[in-house]
Amino acid sequence: MTPLRFGPLDRNAVHVCVDMQRFFAEGSEWAAPATFGVLPAVERLCAHAPARTVFTRFLTPHRAEDAKGQWRAYYGRWTSVLADRLDPDMFELLPSLRRFTPPAHVIDKRVHSAFEADAFQPLLDRLDASALIFSGVETDVCVLATALTAVDRGYRTILVTDAITSSSAAGHDASLEAVFPRFDMQVETTSTEDLLKQWPR
Repeated sequence: MTPLRFGPLDRNAVHVCVDMQRFFAEGSEWAAPATFGVLPAVERLCAHAPARTVFTRFLTPHRAEDAKGQWRAYYGRWTSVLADRLDPDMFELLPSLRRFTPPAHVIDKRVHSAFEADAFQPLLDRLDASALIFSGVETDVCVLATALTAVDRGYRTILVTDAITSSSAAGHDASLEAVFPRFDMQVETTSTEDLLKQWPR
C-alpha cells in the first residue's frame, strides 16, 4: 500500500464522481471509449460509501444561442451535443452507476467546474466534507476545473488515477505528469486499491 501523503482519510471524505454519463462514453462526439475502462474502479469507489458520493452531470443548452459569452461560440462548434440533438437519456449516468442513487447525490452543472453549480457547495457543507476524492471524466477538463477550485477552497484534494480518464490521452497524461504535481502540497494522487484501504466507512 502506498500511503497518502497527508495520512489516512476520515469518515467525512466525499467522493466526487465527475460526469460519468452516457454521452461521455458512447454515442456522441464527446464520447471517450476509455470511460468504460475506468468504470469498474468508479463503481468500487461508489460502493464503498454511496451516501458520501456526489455525481455531477454536465448538461448542454438546447441551442447555442442559449449559452452565454464564449460558451455560445463553443456550442457553435459542438452543435451535435446540444440538448435538442440528443436523447435525454444520454445525459443520464451510465446504467451501472444509477443503482447508487439514492443514497448518492446528483448535481447538475452547465460548465466545467462543479463549484459553479449553485447546489454543489451547500451539499459539501451539509456533508461536512473534509476531503474530496475525484473520479470520472475528463481528467484535463471537468475533473481538472473542479479539482483546482477545490484546491482554492482549501479542500484536501485526491485524484484516483485509475478512476479518471479523458478522450485525450495526451491531455490525461499531461495533467497527471505535469499539472497536478505543481500542486504537490494540495493535491494527492493514488490508486483505487490504495485509496480504499485508507478511507474508513
